[in-house]
Amino acid sequence: MIKIIGVKFGDRGRIYYFSPNGHQIGKAEKVIVETEKGLQFGETVTDEKETDEKNIMYPLKAVVRVANSEDIQKYEANLESARKALEYVREYVKQENIEMNVIDATYTFDKSKLIFKFIADDRVDFRELIKELANKYKTRIELKQIGVRDKAKEVGGLGQCGRQMCCAQFLLDFDSVSINMAKNQNLALNPSKINGSCGRLLCCLGYEDDEYTKNKEKLPKIGEKITKGNFSGRVFDIDIIAKKYKIKNENEEIKEYTVE
Repeated sequence: MIKIIGVKFGDRGRIYYFSPNGHQIGKAEKVIVETEKGLQFGETVTDEKETDEKNIMYPLKAVVRVANSEDIQKYEANLESARKALEYVREYVKQENIEMNVIDATYTFDKSKLIFKFIADDRVDFRELIKELANKYKTRIELKQIGVRDKAKEVGGLGQCGRQMCCAQFLLDFDSVSINMAKNQNLALNPSKINGSCGRLLCCLGYEDDEYTKNKEKLPKIGEKITKGNFSGRVFDIDIIAKKYKIKNENEEIKEYTVE
């Protein structure tokens, strides 16, 4: 077993797990952690717990220290600096007519890197932009192009179900979602009902698709003629989850059956 603690960066996004590294840390504490991007400021969202090593994706990074007042002041100053950098790059992009929409700017905790995230319809030649930003901010610049789903993950919000959007809460990757999944679940193919805030098909369409597919294999098709004992008619309604279907005969009599 190995000790881990969950940390979030900012208000949105998924939980990342780190080694407490011998520190006594509880939930809702500000911490400085080691990441692939360098030192980052985060907040613990779980208590310290133990898990089997097979559940860990190595290398497991460590908590460097519990944040002190100076760390918190530095983090807040970084947020303000990143906000101003975002305003500047947006104005620059507008003046230079660069076809990109910059949606976010963040500094690593030690300000060794300034990361901009943007969306664009096509590939963008941003070599001159990087030179301009590197010259202005005297740090390493990273421009990261993301898709509309990634933008929704960054912005966050509530889904049609009334809960926080899955992408902003816990999804690590975006699995493929197809219109056939909506058809498989007998959903109305209305874009306002089956599309998320990003304009793409709802990620949750894939959550139960395997169960629907398995159940449908045992159910008759709509319009199929079936005889059950002395009752004969055509299937006009199916309940995939309950594994039930209804038959209507020529006299408009209806009977419901359950798949054995």
